[in-house]
Amino acid sequence: MFALYQLVALRGLRRGEACGLRWNEVDLASNTLTVNWQLVQLAWEVHEGAPKTDASVRTIALDSDTARVLRAHRQQQLQDRLAMGEAWSDTGFVFTQPDGSRLHPQHVSDQFLWLAYLAGLPPIRLHDLRHGAASLMLAARVKMKVVQETLGHTSSAFTADTYASVHPQVATAAAEKTAAPLFGKEDQAQPRHVISLRS
Repeated sequence: MFALYQLVALRGLRRGEACGLRWNEVDLASNTLTVNWQLVQLAWEVHEGAPKTDASVRTIALDSDTARVLRAHRQQQLQDRLAMGEAWSDTGFVFTQPDGSRLHPQHVSDQFLWLAYLAGLPPIRLHDLRHGAASLMLAARVKMKVVQETLGHTSSAFTADTYASVHPQVATAAAEKTAAPLFGKEDQAQPRHVISLRS
């Protein structure tokens, strides 16, 4: 499930969106994927349903490394399919059980917790990877509107309220950027403005 975890960590998909992703919604030629469905867990039962909100139906750009990981995952899945022969369950899902059947979302979360424990990390939930993706985008100074659309939030105000304070570097960068013109530290590529503090 390496590819699934990387997708959640860098592109911020919800667990159900990643588990419900099908290959016909992934375009590796243009490095995009479209979220149209999700797997919803009710008690222990799993159902396929629409994404959480209308804004959750979206097309997401993939970075080149994540696209490469998905291509490798696709090749491995094709090899597994050949090895399984008639026992393969052709569900079309990107992420599956070894026999091609769909994943149970709770299994994905449990496996992640186990891997985090084995790595000696503090307890982190799979959903924390989604928060991390938002933090990474904000630290990279991605516009709030783009972060909102990538995460599938209804409004950028919700995104700002939820994530803007998550990454300390974002606040630090804002403070430095604000003070830079006063102390002559602005980016050399930017035009220099003269500010007078005299009244």
